Amino acid sequence: MTPETTIIGCPACGALNRVPDDRPRADARCGRCHASLFQGAPITLTAANFDAHAARADLPLLVDFWAAWCGPCQQMAPAFAAAAAKLEPSIRLGKLDTEAAPAIAARYNIRSIPTLILIAKGKELARQSGALPESAILAFARQAIPS
Repeated sequence: MTPETTIIGCPACGALNRVPDDRPRADARCGRCHASLFQGAPITLTAANFDAHAARADLPLLVDFWAAWCGPCQQMAPAFAAAAAKLEPSIRLGKLDTEAAPAIAARYNIRSIPTLILIAKGKELARQSGALPESAILAFARQAIPS
């Protein structure tokens, strides 16, 4: 009998990796580039890698839709980074620059930034707009994950 697997996107090269559920996720490495699949920090999402992480990977993805000119986005960035270290390897955190990927921002109807959206297998599970402290980011993500 083969073990169940979880598909996890590589933060370095974007390759999708099957990780057996009976092995520790935190130690998993990419089969293509050999980078660690979890680095305790948000990944940079782009138009090229967004769907691999949001729709094809099995991990829920918490996306911070932000822009470089946005003061509240800059203020929330350290809290979001700290939350990544606590939520991985159960949830992947990623940052999408709405100026660099306007089509994805439009797809998710982003009207204000920062906006956090929790996505699982391409479906939006929850949304929260406005800058949040680390504790609120953690609570939002944990509350929105289906049991």
